[in-house]
Amino acid sequence: MDHPLIDLIDAKIAAAEAEGAFDDLPGAGKPLPQVDDPANHLVNRLVKEAGGVPEFVSLSRELSRLREELRETGDRTRRKEIMREMSMMEARIDIARKAHR
Repeated sequence: MDHPLIDLIDAKIAAAEAEGAFDDLPGAGKPLPQVDDPANHLVNRLVKEAGGVPEFVSLSRELSRLREELRETGDRTRRKEIMREMSMMEARIDIARKAHR
């Protein structure tokens, strides 16, 4: 099924072509660069440009924060909770690293 706005999109593209908006673009007439994951390349580029990181990186940062909290906490009950959270975080990091490959 086509996008509900496909006619409007096509009209905008045709108008831009007629106005020469696509003339003399950088890389015109050259092949597109090779990418590892063509299906997700645009999304990956946008996430990277927006400062996004793979899940395992953000989880690793959280694990570092938990380690720091563990060093600073004297309460035994809270230390046990932190260690439990760290264990779960390490498992999540492992899963996220495997999924990223």
